[in-house]
Amino acid sequence: MGATEIVFIFLVYLLLFGAKGIPSFARTMGGAVREFRNATDQIQREILSSTDGIKEEVNKVRKAADAADPFNSPPARPKPQASNSPDVASENEVTDKPNS
Repeated sequence: MGATEIVFIFLVYLLLFGAKGIPSFARTMGGAVREFRNATDQIQREILSSTDGIKEEVNKVRKAADAADPFNSPPARPKPQASNSPDVASENEVTDKPNS
């Protein structure tokens, strides 16, 4: 619901019930919004709790598959290469410094 629809509903309510009905309208709208939020929170909790069982089953199957496959090992990490320090020039490097 956009802001224009809410303003339109508020103006119609104001015309039908007058200024004295505004507090009850506000209470009713607040209660409706609170119930809507509670319902959406409850639905989210139910969805998340139902997926927890699925995640556990997937992890069990994954562990069983890893244990059954003897060739399933993590890839070997490449060995770090020794790097020359930037202060020391290698034998093949040409420097711009004149020989003195």
